[in-house]
Amino acid sequence: MLHARTTAIRLRRYVNGTSAIIIAGIATYSSASLAGGPSGHLVGKLTTMAAPSTSLLHRVRSQGIAVLVNDQPITNYEIEQRQRYLGLGAADIQKKAQTKFKSLIQSKSTTTRLRAILGEIIQENRGKSKEEILKIFEQRKKAYAKSLQKRAVASARKSIMPGLRKKALDELIEERLKIHEAKRLNVVASKEEVDKIIAGIARRNKMDMKKFNKHMRSMGASVSTMRSRFNAMISWRNVIRRQFGHQIAITNRDLDREVAQTDGDDKTELNVQRITLLFAQNLGQTQLARRLQEASTLRAKFTGCTMTGSLARQAGAARFSNLGPTEASKIPEPTRTMLINASDGEMLPPSVGSGGVELLVLCGRKTVEANKTKRDAATQELRQRELQVLAKRHLNDLRRDAHIEYR
Repeated sequence: MLHARTTAIRLRRYVNGTSAIIIAGIATYSSASLAGGPSGHLVGKLTTMAAPSTSLLHRVRSQGIAVLVNDQPITNYEIEQRQRYLGLGAADIQKKAQTKFKSLIQSKSTTTRLRAILGEIIQENRGKSKEEILKIFEQRKKAYAKSLQKRAVASARKSIMPGLRKKALDELIEERLKIHEAKRLNVVASKEEVDKIIAGIARRNKMDMKKFNKHMRSMGASVSTMRSRFNAMISWRNVIRRQFGHQIAITNRDLDREVAQTDGDDKTELNVQRITLLFAQNLGQTQLARRLQEASTLRAKFTGCTMTGSLARQAGAARFSNLGPTEASKIPEPTRTMLINASDGEMLPPSVGSGGVELLVLCGRKTVEANKTKRDAATQELRQRELQVLAKRHLNDLRRDAHIEYR
């Protein structure tokens, strides 16, 4: 009995003297979990959120239709569910949850509860050593930390819900328009396509569909909301490809510029010619202006790469150079960008070099085979950008022409 009492006194002293360490331990244990929030496509870890009560769902369902989009209804229940779904990936949810969690672990009630837990453990495990009791306490402390984490996340999600209503409603309106257009063109996504995407998300979260459905419900969202969203996304992609895919034309000039901007070590070769109007090192401003005017006159006469040499011979004190194929990455800026943006057979405006006034001519370009992968990626990137612009414009047109009635 004395041993148990002595152990209890020592443990209480241990708690009283190390409250900060205990609290820090909880914070360390849970910080990683709070940092593992889901991405926009829910491919990461999924953070837990309390599910709405049955009575709440019943009240939401009873609220009825909020908006009609071309006679297609959007209910308040759908808006509520979309809000919850968007809340899963809200950008500021992690910061809010961490702030709330910090306030919870630093509160007096947390310290009081930890002491109470320790007291309960001591009473339930009389006769056990200090080390054994502390091991049990560590387990209970982790469980308590999890409960605080859930409270923090639930509080953070609740705080952002009102601000997500407009975004949720806008999304649902646009989805109605997208699906309506997809039906008109007969390109609505198949059930199999949508199922495959959702199954992939569940698999990346190491769940089968049954567990994934249950997990989504535990967070207050539903797989049906996710399904509607992906159905609209895939259907809209099909619409844009059908309507505008044939209009996209990516030129070599576009590709050269894109590769040069994304990777300075590109392998595009430029076939360059140069006319240099020579001048002395101590040339004055008047003489320099005269040479620049001569260069502009030559440029006005230029009609193609076959005459570059003859033009140089017509000018006084001029030199023609056929630089041949040159890697774009080895040409200094801003000349490189100007040549990449030039059309084949184009002479650039005159510029002053170290030995004279220069006229550069682009006489062709070639892509080295080793760079084919990069150019293919650049082609896809440029094509996607063009389609995004056309998709946004088309959606704006559909929304402008739609009949949208707010109830």
